[in-house]
Amino acid sequence: MPRLAVFAVVLCVLAVAAAVVSFVEGSLLGIAWVLMAGVTSNMAWFYVRKAKIEKAAAAARTAG
Repeated sequence: MPRLAVFAVVLCVLAVAAAVVSFVEGSLLGIAWVLMAGVTSNMAWFYVRKAKIEKAAAAARTAG
């Protein structure tokens, strides 16, 4: 998995944990953490797909 995708997953997990803590404490700031978790999960998905496509393109170039 690409390094940027790993960082994005770590940030996503931390954002989810922060959201849970915020909601448990009764703060509506958790909404912002949930949005941050959504953005970082999309970033992770993007970087994983990008690496997969680049790997397939490199394999196609060497094979043909």
